[in-house]
Amino acid sequence: MQRRRSILIVGGGTAGWLTAAYLAKALRAADRGDLSITLLESPDIGIVGVGEATFPTIRNTLRFLGIDEARFIRETSATFKQGIRFVDWAEAPTDGRHESFFHPFEAPFSTEGTSLAPYWLLQSEATRAPFAEAVTIQARVADAARAPKRPHESDFSGPLNYAYHFDAAKLAQVLAERARELGVRHLRGAVSDTILDETGAIARITSPEHGELTADLYVDCSGFRAELIGKALGSPFKSVKPILFADRALACHTPYERPDGPIQSYTVATAHEAGWIWDIGLVGARGVGCVYSSDHMDDARAETVLRDHVGGAKIEARKISFDAGYREQQWIGNCVAVGLSAGFLEPLESTGVVLIEAAVAMIAELFPHNGPVSAPARRFNALMAARYDNIIVFLKLHYALSRRTEPFWRANRDPASIPERLAELLEQWRYRPPARFDFILDLETFAFFNYQYILYGMGFKTDLGDAAGEFPDVAAAAKLFAKIRGFADRATQDLPSHRDLIAQINRFGFAPEQV
Repeated sequence: MQRRRSILIVGGGTAGWLTAAYLAKALRAADRGDLSITLLESPDIGIVGVGEATFPTIRNTLRFLGIDEARFIRETSATFKQGIRFVDWAEAPTDGRHESFFHPFEAPFSTEGTSLAPYWLLQSEATRAPFAEAVTIQARVADAARAPKRPHESDFSGPLNYAYHFDAAKLAQVLAERARELGVRHLRGAVSDTILDETGAIARITSPEHGELTADLYVDCSGFRAELIGKALGSPFKSVKPILFADRALACHTPYERPDGPIQSYTVATAHEAGWIWDIGLVGARGVGCVYSSDHMDDARAETVLRDHVGGAKIEARKISFDAGYREQQWIGNCVAVGLSAGFLEPLESTGVVLIEAAVAMIAELFPHNGPVSAPARRFNALMAARYDNIIVFLKLHYALSRRTEPFWRANRDPASIPERLAELLEQWRYRPPARFDFILDLETFAFFNYQYILYGMGFKTDLGDAAGEFPDVAAAAKLFAKIRGFADRATQDLPSHRDLIAQINRFGFAPEQV
């Protein structure tokens, strides 16, 4: 008879409880009752909660876990997120004027596989609409403070792609409750020691509260402390600070100026002299944080920048220090790291949760129910390292294209700080837009059109030159651009205000469609 296998997750928070709930649900969905899951939650491991924002993949994850969308919104103080508005990234403000661009979650409209990007590039720079506004309706919808869906639309669906802003601590509580419902055993206690066997694998861990604990697979969700993968197993940490300079954040909450004021359905990312500020709308307050490089700005100056952003109000900011990078070996023997113990880059583009989702989905699919538990390690490590490297390229794109003149921004344009792959792509994109064959889908978090939104939002020049004749459907493209404008006009009228929809969900849930 086959022995029942076990998984022990060390650490709680979003990473721990999402891992626990996902693995429990995946095993149940596959009718694999031959495995037990325990989570050891240490009170010493807090929730970082940087950014409190997600990527659209979170909807599929919540749906898979069987969490009701209205309940999720109510219990996590969530609001909808339709993308990111970048302010002052291309140029520093002059005479009080601020330039911005929008990075929507919605993919650009296309017809019969034909991209609109070349036709937008062929238009006059003086008269054409901003790229995101020209190729999607989402920019107009979000700027009008409209929601991405209507009250009667079913869980996790709607006419526009979306994610959420939420309270990270409350999300962990929702995930914990669901994990326990799915049969996860919950222990509260610390790790006092990790004992290795003669092969270098983990033999057992000891806890002052529970004594010796053993498992077939240990999942390290202990945050930056990396109790198992780092301290016990010594997996090296690969810093990417020469590429991504930010290593500090000051985070706070601040009230709305008016309790009935609009809630933006996007993150506002405002560049400053040595980094940027996130500003997100939750139900009762704004979550605001100043991300900066300690090589270019000290803590006192960062607090001043943050305080100025919120209008000079008194703030109680929490300082978060981090080293951008990841472990190339996130799975060693019978231990795998998920979340901050595996790596963290920076809050830009909200990749923290999506990396947890990618890791736990792979663990669920690759986990061997017999044979060596370390068998998937090489494949898992290669896939996760590639995903981190590709995200690094995308994040660096935002900084490398800036024309700001402060030392932080000039250093970001230094060719020595730009990954070779990004430099090669930028050279190619001088003569053509980013395309799907530039990327390998299973290794990417961001698609080719995400690169288009950043490139052309930042004013990057793609010169089609003599290739203009290869795009003969100018009239058809013009009609499609006009159709998009018309759709946007109707959507801003038909979709409810973001604040009104959130208020309705919190009071009544989603309403049935009126017939």
